[in-house]
Amino acid sequence: MEGETFLWLIRHAPVAGVAGTIHASDAPADLGDPAQLVALRQHLPRDTASYASPSRRTVETARALRLEPALVTEFSEQHFGDWTGRKHDELAATGGETYTEFWSDPAHKRPPGGESFEDQVARVRQGLSRIGSGPATLVVHSGTIRAVLCIALDLTPEAALRFVVDPLSLTRIDRLAAGWRVVSVNQRMT
Repeated sequence: MEGETFLWLIRHAPVAGVAGTIHASDAPADLGDPAQLVALRQHLPRDTASYASPSRRTVETARALRLEPALVTEFSEQHFGDWTGRKHDELAATGGETYTEFWSDPAHKRPPGGESFEDQVARVRQGLSRIGSGPATLVVHSGTIRAVLCIALDLTPEAALRFVVDPLSLTRIDRLAAGWRVVSVNQRMT
């Protein structure tokens, strides 16, 4: 890939749904904080390429930020398979050893019918290869941003899972000719 790429990664707005749930891709965004959206919008580049995961919450967040993103499947959140739509409390109580084992090594273990974080990192790497040079805005998920940090910093998946990525936060990463540069992580705009 020729040229340098400057990425503005935004985690979507909070999910408008039951807390503690592994939300499906059709879960809506809670866009009830317009001041936060305006503050974030002011920190984004204008007239640039924009991308989003195809999930409803990322698309709704992107549009609230006045972006019309190209949808990139590789930027989807980690797939939790059979656990999607279920609450963590319920899974902890009824999921048995499979649930406990997964959380002992979420970087490498897969939920039933799902993918590991390591799988997500490989998928996100493919999505990043589709972004050309210049500035680009990505409205994605916390796991997607952790995966980009894993790639940029050449971290193990376990180490990348330690990053906190809040809703409506901004992470800035540049892909330069000589390698990656992390400008900021989990920046909250006020």
